[in-house]
Amino acid sequence: MDGLFFYTLALVLLIVSLIKSKKKTKIALRKAWKAFENILPQLLIILLIVGLMLAVLNSAVISKIIGRDSGIIGIVLAAVFGSITMIPPFVAFPTAAVLLDSGAGYVQIAVFVSTLMMVGVITLPLEVK
Repeated sequence: MDGLFFYTLALVLLIVSLIKSKKKTKIALRKAWKAFENILPQLLIILLIVGLMLAVLNSAVISKIIGRDSGIIGIVLAAVFGSITMIPPFVAFPTAAVLLDSGAGYVQIAVFVSTLMMVGVITLPLEVK
């Protein structure tokens, strides 16, 4: 229901923008499309990886590895996976939602997302330069 509200709001605001200035609206839409084209390859790769991971690992396995009852080992595994995974921030939160729906624990997902955003083991050499 919220999605419908926000899509409707965006459409109404787009129409208002078009009425106010067609030229500026067209420029903004072109810039938005270019940004979407730049993000799309990363997004598709991440969605493919997450889809394959969810196809291979069912809810029971995810629950066992990083579920609520996995304890400190699940937290450490989530931190390790988050540290070595390269996922853009705009994909991290939907991925976290999918993992939560599949049985992962809140603490484990919080650690995963936190390390994902802050620790970049793979990108460390680039960040050092």
